[in-house]
Amino acid sequence: MPLDRIKHRLAQEIGQIDASGAAKRREPVITKVLRAHGARGPRYLIEDEGEQPFIRMNSNAYLGMALREEVIAAEEHAVRAFGAGPGAVRFISGTYAPHVELERRLAAFHGREAALVFSSAYATVMGVLPVLVTPDTAIISDALNHNCIINAARLAQPKEKHVYVHLDSGGLEDCLTQAAGCERVLVVTDGIFSMRGDYAPLAEIKKIAARFDGLFKEGVLMIVDDSHGVGAIGATGRGTEEHTGSGPVDLLIATLGKAFGVNGGYVTGERVLIDYLREKAPLYIYSNPITPGEAAAAVKALDIVDSSAGRGLLGRLRRLTLRFRQALINLGYETLAGEHPVVPLLLRDTARTRTMVQYLTTHGILATGLYYPVVPRGEEEIRFQISADHTEADIDEVLAVLGAFPGPV
Repeated sequence: MPLDRIKHRLAQEIGQIDASGAAKRREPVITKVLRAHGARGPRYLIEDEGEQPFIRMNSNAYLGMALREEVIAAEEHAVRAFGAGPGAVRFISGTYAPHVELERRLAAFHGREAALVFSSAYATVMGVLPVLVTPDTAIISDALNHNCIINAARLAQPKEKHVYVHLDSGGLEDCLTQAAGCERVLVVTDGIFSMRGDYAPLAEIKKIAARFDGLFKEGVLMIVDDSHGVGAIGATGRGTEEHTGSGPVDLLIATLGKAFGVNGGYVTGERVLIDYLREKAPLYIYSNPITPGEAAAAVKALDIVDSSAGRGLLGRLRRLTLRFRQALINLGYETLAGEHPVVPLLLRDTARTRTMVQYLTTHGILATGLYYPVVPRGEEEIRFQISADHTEADIDEVLAVLGAFPGPV
């Protein structure tokens, strides 16, 4: 059989991944969620860890929506009304009312004409970029953009691809100058960069794009993946656009699977762009949508975010994030300035980072260590992620463990 001739090679490659410390397949299995009680937020039981409850500091669930009773009830109601799954892609067997309502609400939330829901934000980026690339298109990308943008650019096969140093506006201008022989340019950036919690200066990027727009026959199109921004930053949770005061970019991509606590991704913009993507994007056309239940749950989560209760959650998230970040500094740890609930603890050494991750796990705290070669040598860190369903007592418990770490700060 063909596998007999390649499985040795595959095993070798798996061994190399294991040796490098970059293995991802040994996933912790959550066996039970213990709901918030008293001064304590949710805790999680992990397979093979007995009855040890864990504080989860490695989740993108910035507003704690997945455990809110209203969101769960909305999904249950839609499942009973429409069934557990969609049955087929939308253009074949029809769409469901919750999908249509969700797209309408997302467009309104972001002040756009239309929106389109995909199965995930990763699928959204992979579905959007390639169909907007012609044989005379250049893609310009920040060096720390997410893997989905990198792979979408590879799949798109643009005429030119340029990468500028992270957050370097002068580098972006240089890339636009170098792309002068192209007809169309896509400037693509994360809104919030997931490893560091820093943000793209969207207002400045937008001004640069406008200044160069007339040099290209089909202009400069600005695309932002704000999956870590929407629902996590901005006074009303509208993400990096709101935080930077940039106003709407040409196409905004985001997720339902982080702050909104459900599943799926989406893109929003002018109707002609969304209609074009609905006709052309294969990862939308030929993939099943999220379930009607998930869509209904997302609508309910959006209702909450876009309300006084949501603004309360965002305020709580900001306070907890500030409490944690400032306390890290007081303990003598290195972090990055910012307001986003991704708070990196920079250790700049792989062995020390591994030791601290294990130490945290032993003390009932789940946090993500980023080591070489996943990050460059000297950039090793532990990525902590704050959620509105943490409590002050949870934050202080984590800080107490960090304060007692036996190694050097």
